[in-house]
Amino acid sequence: MNHAKNMYKYHVWANKVLLERIKELPSNGLYEEVSSSYSTIALTFSHMYVVDVMWLKVLKGMDMQEALATSMALQEKSNLYSADEFVKSYEELASQYEDWINNQNDIEQKIHLNNPWTGARETAYSEILFHVANHGTYHRGNITTMLRQQGHASTMNDFALYWYQS
Repeated sequence: MNHAKNMYKYHVWANKVLLERIKELPSNGLYEEVSSSYSTIALTFSHMYVVDVMWLKVLKGMDMQEALATSMALQEKSNLYSADEFVKSYEELASQYEDWINNQNDIEQKIHLNNPWTGARETAYSEILFHVANHGTYHRGNITTMLRQQGHASTMNDFALYWYQS
């Protein structure tokens, strides 16, 4: 299997594993304020979701600035999602990514990406998929720290565990 596709599948799996752990905890844990890059777990999952939506729009051909603007419209609503709503939203988004991936003849195809923060460059679809997975890994680490600050254990969602459970 293509490594970029596999990393995206890992991203989907890891989000699901972590959200299943969140569902085991008191529901207020999603919204309890902690000291981290985002003040709550819900805001962190919301950020991840909105950014994943944005990158799918880019993969489908939308300019990054336009994709960002349209995706940010989801932010306010998703900031208030329950764990079940996050699970459902991520599942629906993963299905859209899978459809897109399955319709690609060349995952190494390059597109012109005009990133509003870093500038323009030619970027392969595979690089975007790696970025989506890596961005998620970063924020799942934040969520693990947030859970510990709340007095809860997280759950293992390492890539090595994914090898055995996928």
